[in-house]
Amino acid sequence: MLERIDLYSRVTLSVVPWLFTLSWQLPPFKSDIRHAPLPIALGVALLLVSLVQCLLSNRNVQLSYAHYLGTAVFPRRRQLPPLVLLMVSLGLLATLASVDGIEDAGLLLMISNAPVAFAITQTLLVPVRTFLIQSLTVTALGVGIFAAVGVRGGTLAGVVPTSLFGCVLVLISVRPSAWSLGVMWQAEEARDLQARLAVAEERLRFGRDLHDVLGRNLAVIALKSELAVELAQRGRPEAADQMVEVQRIARTSQQEVRDVVRGYREADLSTELAGARGVLSAAGIGCEVTGDAGDRLPTPVQSALGWVVREAATNVLRHGDPRHCTIRLRASANEVVLLVENDGVKVADAGQGGSSGAGDGSGPGGSGLAGLRERLRVVDGSLDAGPAGNGLFRLTATIPLGPGAASPLGPAASPARLGKPPAAREAPALQEERR
Repeated sequence: MLERIDLYSRVTLSVVPWLFTLSWQLPPFKSDIRHAPLPIALGVALLLVSLVQCLLSNRNVQLSYAHYLGTAVFPRRRQLPPLVLLMVSLGLLATLASVDGIEDAGLLLMISNAPVAFAITQTLLVPVRTFLIQSLTVTALGVGIFAAVGVRGGTLAGVVPTSLFGCVLVLISVRPSAWSLGVMWQAEEARDLQARLAVAEERLRFGRDLHDVLGRNLAVIALKSELAVELAQRGRPEAADQMVEVQRIARTSQQEVRDVVRGYREADLSTELAGARGVLSAAGIGCEVTGDAGDRLPTPVQSALGWVVREAATNVLRHGDPRHCTIRLRASANEVVLLVENDGVKVADAGQGGSSGAGDGSGPGGSGLAGLRERLRVVDGSLDAGPAGNGLFRLTATIPLGPGAASPLGPAASPARLGKPPAAREAPALQEERR
């Protein structure tokens, strides 16, 4: 639709000079121009000059339109021939008046048309104030030329409004049309940019969700597979149980990936807390979860904190040699704070920013922390991760609770509120292997 409007505007600007020339230059031949050889010859010459002006205007209007819209630069030298023809038109009109070859009404009508073709291009090239000054200059020049050839009285006075009429008519018809078209193109570009940003945001969301969904599950699969190999090499029957659990996690991962692709999955805080404690316990890492399950928090806050718990548990499994992990959830009237703290951070790593702790993201080049910060920004939250001294690593997620948020959490709940760890039964065997 916008392309059609653009085409209509450009065609209109191309037709306008021809329309004015045929409407204002031909009628005087019928009654206003004296039917004598010289006046007729001057009138025909004037008509030919006007037609050439129309051709040059059509040649320049496309580029002048692009210049106005800021997509091209108009060479000013291309306006020199139209300007020369404008002066020639005024000279022919003055000559026609000097030989008494035209009536006053026909003369004023032809004067109105003289600047139109030149003005159509010029009004798109200069600011409005400059165009008005130029129009007054052309009008003053015309008045001087006609006064020099003997035009007097009301006819000379009428040169001013008729000459300005053609310029102002072009200004109020061409300039708003070009401005409207420019605004529409800018709006179209803004919509295109918005669409591209939406696609980029969706790609980031998909990559972030895929990382967060598969990160922990793949870490658990790798850990349990390694344990199953060790148990099988020792002839222990528990190896089969571990592989059954690997199969279950793999199938769960498949479903979660499908949910991510559909864009429907949201992390549940209570489920993630219970899952983190179960997974860490199964890996021989003592996990203490304190605080409420967060079921009274707003859904977006629960989802964001659920992803934090999942990513933090994943990194505890992947990095360092932790023996204990603490997850605390605290809420007040103004904010909710989730703290994940684990030991087992090597001294060298701690000195370098704790690359072996829970806050490491996903290893070299990983996107774990970056993804969490993006999720928390949606709910105006923040994330802080780093060594806490004594070989500890601490990750803290803080989300403010606005006036419209759910009521703060109640007293700390017992661990039983968070559900029984699904893999707690596997902890003794795994702890034995880790020793």
